[in-house]
Amino acid sequence: MIAVGKPVPTFSLSDDHNEIISNESLKGAWTILYFYPKDDTTGCTAEACSIRDFGADFGKRGVNVYGVSKDSVVSHTKFKKKYDLNFPLLADTEHALAESFGVWQEKMLYGKKYMGMERSTFVLSPQGKVVAAFPKVNPVDHGMFLLKELDELMA
Repeated sequence: MIAVGKPVPTFSLSDDHNEIISNESLKGAWTILYFYPKDDTTGCTAEACSIRDFGADFGKRGVNVYGVSKDSVVSHTKFKKKYDLNFPLLADTEHALAESFGVWQEKMLYGKKYMGMERSTFVLSPQGKVVAAFPKVNPVDHGMFLLKELDELMA
């Protein structure tokens, strides 16, 4: 996993509106970058909706939120519309950003090993550095958890 204090790795990905988001475009504001395994699955939906429900609170603090998975722009668009998500979703289809953050990992399901996204969240400073890392987060109360952590980090 990327170390706290490191600069955000160079990247350029499409969001759910096919607009390009890069490491440079994140600078200038506090940012939450959360990685999740797959659109429209139980845990990922709970996590996205938890973050969505605190969208106004993040906005009041000037914090931008981006969800990242290996799903396509089309999949992200459907997922975002279905659950009325109020933040962009980045399509890391080649999992390059996930690899650079160290969250593309070997996983196991029913005794079978495979590579996949480890549910993790990072807080980025306006200067483009990783200031907090949260591996294996609880998707259900993730929005509230992040708000509390942000208040401490931004104090």
